[in-house]
Amino acid sequence: MEIAFLSGKGGTGKSSICSAFISLANNVIAVDSDVDATNLYLIFKTNDTSQTNYISGKNAVINPDFCIKCGICKTLCQFDAINFINGNYQIDPVSCDGCAICYRKCSSNAIEMIHSDESKLYVGDFEYGLLIYGQLAPGEENSGKFISVIRNIAKKKASEKGIDKIIIDGPPGIGCPFMSTITGVDKVVLVTEPSKSAFMDLKRALDVAREYSKQIYVIINKYDLNNEISNEIQFYCDKFKIPIVAKIPFDKEIVYAMVNKQTIIEYNKNSKIVGILKDAYEYIINK
Repeated sequence: MEIAFLSGKGGTGKSSICSAFISLANNVIAVDSDVDATNLYLIFKTNDTSQTNYISGKNAVINPDFCIKCGICKTLCQFDAINFINGNYQIDPVSCDGCAICYRKCSSNAIEMIHSDESKLYVGDFEYGLLIYGQLAPGEENSGKFISVIRNIAKKKASEKGIDKIIIDGPPGIGCPFMSTITGVDKVVLVTEPSKSAFMDLKRALDVAREYSKQIYVIINKYDLNNEISNEIQFYCDKFKIPIVAKIPFDKEIVYAMVNKQTIIEYNKNSKIVGILKDAYEYIINK
């Protein structure tokens, strides 16, 4: 069973809630598919972590020995990645989009396309099973493809170890990483908060999620900060028959738990929030 935690808006507390579910699941493959800003590894300490390079694409590089300094490459570059520095043309790897127009048009063959391998993929044991995550290097592309690679590894490891639950902490927004995370999962949990921006982004996320999954659940985090908007979210979800499985009140203990690199389950198992999360977990797992 694959469960993906997503949110249209960043900062709703998705990772805090997802990590709590991972603690409750115990024997689980935990996946952080937010490769642009992974954070589960900050909460869960891994052992025997393996690291491999991920080739996300190609970048252009100028060989100064062959460059005749004609400047055509700089003129053609639409990303302002090429600059004339200290008498040589140089390409900023962060700004380079890998379009290869400079490579194709260089009359002196001074430019070559090399693999971008600064992105990393990590697999490690942790207290509750196996944690798998990736870190896309700044400026690198193909985040959606990277997520697919990570998810395939997670499925393979789950099969090898006989683990029947994969819980994915997904990225915010509804772009390519969202699509790559949600495709083929069994259940989707959307975490929102009672603000106008979060509600609007929840609507957009639900519009997309309904095209990919029939089992969608919503959790309203910090619901008591604005009961009016929480009620609007409730009404909207009822309209589309999407169950709200938890309304979590604002509690500084979740903040304290994160500061201490713990889930709320680990930080205070007697917290009222823990009871709410346990009920939501049982509902989603057994539904």
